[in-house]
Amino acid sequence: MAVLPIQVDRARRTPLAAQIYRAIRESIENGRLATGARLPSWRDLAAQLGVSRGTVRVAYERLVAEQFAIGLGSAGTRVAERPSRSSTPDWSPEAPPLPDLFYEFGSAPRAFQMGVPSQDAFPFKLWSRILTRETRVVAAAPVTYPDPRGDPELRKEIAAYLGLARGIRCSPSQVLITGGFSGALGLAIRGLQLERMGAWIEDPGFPLTRTALGLAGIGVTAVRVDAEGLDVAAGVKTAGGAALAVVTPGQQAPLGMTMSLPRRLALIAWARQNDAWIIEDDYLSELQLKGRAAPALASLDHGGRVLHIGSFSKTISPGLRLGFVVVPPELGRRFGELAACLAPAPAAAVQRAVAEFLRDGHYLRHLRRMKRLYAARRETLLRYLGEMAPDAIKVQATAGLAVVLLLPEFAADVAIASRALQFGLAPAPLSPWYMQSSRQQGLLLGVTNLDERRLPADCRRLLELARLHCE
Repeated sequence: MAVLPIQVDRARRTPLAAQIYRAIRESIENGRLATGARLPSWRDLAAQLGVSRGTVRVAYERLVAEQFAIGLGSAGTRVAERPSRSSTPDWSPEAPPLPDLFYEFGSAPRAFQMGVPSQDAFPFKLWSRILTRETRVVAAAPVTYPDPRGDPELRKEIAAYLGLARGIRCSPSQVLITGGFSGALGLAIRGLQLERMGAWIEDPGFPLTRTALGLAGIGVTAVRVDAEGLDVAAGVKTAGGAALAVVTPGQQAPLGMTMSLPRRLALIAWARQNDAWIIEDDYLSELQLKGRAAPALASLDHGGRVLHIGSFSKTISPGLRLGFVVVPPELGRRFGELAACLAPAPAAAVQRAVAEFLRDGHYLRHLRRMKRLYAARRETLLRYLGEMAPDAIKVQATAGLAVVLLLPEFAADVAIASRALQFGLAPAPLSPWYMQSSRQQGLLLGVTNLDERRLPADCRRLLELARLHCE
């Protein structure tokens, strides 16, 4: 029989029964009372503590009701079986998700940070005026449930924009508004019923996509990329029976090449022949810094095998959490029902504001300004790096919004990136984007938020950190 070192304090306002209950519960939770241990009888514990048997009975009944103990009648009261503390994950509610991918949420962009648009060049006054006006309109609108597929005007404007800028012929009924790229990817996985199936992903490729597919129970196969983009022949040879391919054909993430036309046609042919699907992640839209962006992969799809995903995170702000997916016409009803039941579109005011931003031409003008600005900042960054980088570090421009520093294979890019955060710099390590064992070491430097006054010093500091790990 368990011996309980319980002390009751009659001077406290807490009832004696509650004090006894808490002491026994604490002993059970911290492991001092093992599963199956028999608790003293009401009479024995009451005598030990100098309280009434009714007081002990109240404490025991509460323990039984909350499943900390089991009442066995004449066999007494015993500790119930509970999960061991060692099986409980060491996790804090305050810990952010995906700490290996996102170093900090909610903070201002740092130099070289990827994935965020320019902080200093966004038309905040114009955007604030539009958003304030649309928020008032929504607040005064009839109290009803909005269309879970998204605001009709925004879907109409996105369909028109895609036809003009990305060469996609689609109707607003094929467009669904989502909570960013992640929301669109989740909707696609459910809508295509891909759980427990296989998928190709680019190697290197966006780590969040790989993680998301894994969480959905999808087995991923890394398919190498080269100067023409995803190597379709290699994918067929390695995992020809996959049900899905997730690609970034416009500007490969993170290396920036555009998928060639023969590769695009081969990928679509593979999907058609194998009843497979393609998710096109058009994460940079038309932000091609040299020349005109190639038409979207979906513009070549005449068999309904490509789902086109875009977002406004890189062009307006990731804070909007606003994205979209374009589905083949025959999937429109199913995806609409899924949106209604599991993933309705985000707040109406933000959607209406983006619709006006598109309709009045502000969005296209903003993109043109950003392309000029980002191109100039990239050239300035390349010039400084070219002047300062030692021979062991290779500087490589991409077609996207980043510059790549290729490091020797023995370098530790994750350690360099972590160390750089202490100096207010946020380069992204390249190696986590790879799945294969021979991971290229390097640093990805975003060009969108660079302060040209500080840029020489920032480049010097980063290259010094890299050099220390390359000797």
